[in-house]
Amino acid sequence: MFNGSIVALVTPFTDAGSVDQAALARLVDFHLERGTDALVVAGTTGESATLGRDELEALLTAVVQRVDGRVPVLAGTGSVSTAVCRQQTRLAGGLGVDGVLVVTPYYVRPTQAGLEAHFLAVADDSPVPVMLYNVPTRTAVDMLPTTVEALAAHPRIVGIKEAAGGPGRIEELRARCGAEFAVLSGDDASCLNAMKSGADGVISVAANVAPDLLHALCAAAAEQDWVEADRIDQRLRPLFAALALETNPIPVKWALFEMKRIGPALRLPMTPLSPDLREPVRRCLDTLGLIPLNQDS
Repeated sequence: MFNGSIVALVTPFTDAGSVDQAALARLVDFHLERGTDALVVAGTTGESATLGRDELEALLTAVVQRVDGRVPVLAGTGSVSTAVCRQQTRLAGGLGVDGVLVVTPYYVRPTQAGLEAHFLAVADDSPVPVMLYNVPTRTAVDMLPTTVEALAAHPRIVGIKEAAGGPGRIEELRARCGAEFAVLSGDDASCLNAMKSGADGVISVAANVAPDLLHALCAAAAEQDWVEADRIDQRLRPLFAALALETNPIPVKWALFEMKRIGPALRLPMTPLSPDLREPVRRCLDTLGLIPLNQDS
């Protein structure tokens, strides 16, 4: 169920700071039209840490209704608190999502035993499949493949978004967890190498901007057409770099603003892209044919 090009969807905000429901609907339609294989809502790229419970509920409800079963929807329900994570997971499941994406608890730096206990408690209580999410650069804890292997035995834990990187990580996860366990890249810049190593796809920031190209990349990789996959990856390299100029989701939201798909608003402590970095992003979008370079800024 969870494979291919899965967008880590941004959450558009109005200038007043509320969720922009009209822009959200347009973004969902954009992905349905351009081949995105699944959507992650309220993940890191969706500024999940700034969303209140009511906002999360409204956001998930809107996306699930708009998608109407055409592609899977994953909800980001992770929290530093196991109790809160369980509550959010039950909420999301009740709203009709197809699964939840649960990040390792951040800041507290649990042990491997603590990580295992956390995810088992969430999965035991979850009404929908659970995807693990390992991103040490954000959370300050690395969930090791041995821990993932133990968790993969739980019937509702179905896969992992792996963003730790490093040589051999994808291969080890695939070997330990089996072919039925979904392994997804969590990093655009290395996603092709991950797929060459056995990953089933990518949960992508860049897919917000170029969903058709990310879908084509993943489709070529699924067919093991590495010549075509390499060609698409090379075309996307400047975009991957541009979207890493500042902390995600700052550059991708600015890119979508340049594309006139959303407003520029983020929630503090995130602020809009630095003015001196806007021209490189604009040029990258122009090269990919996503905006005319001479448009009004």
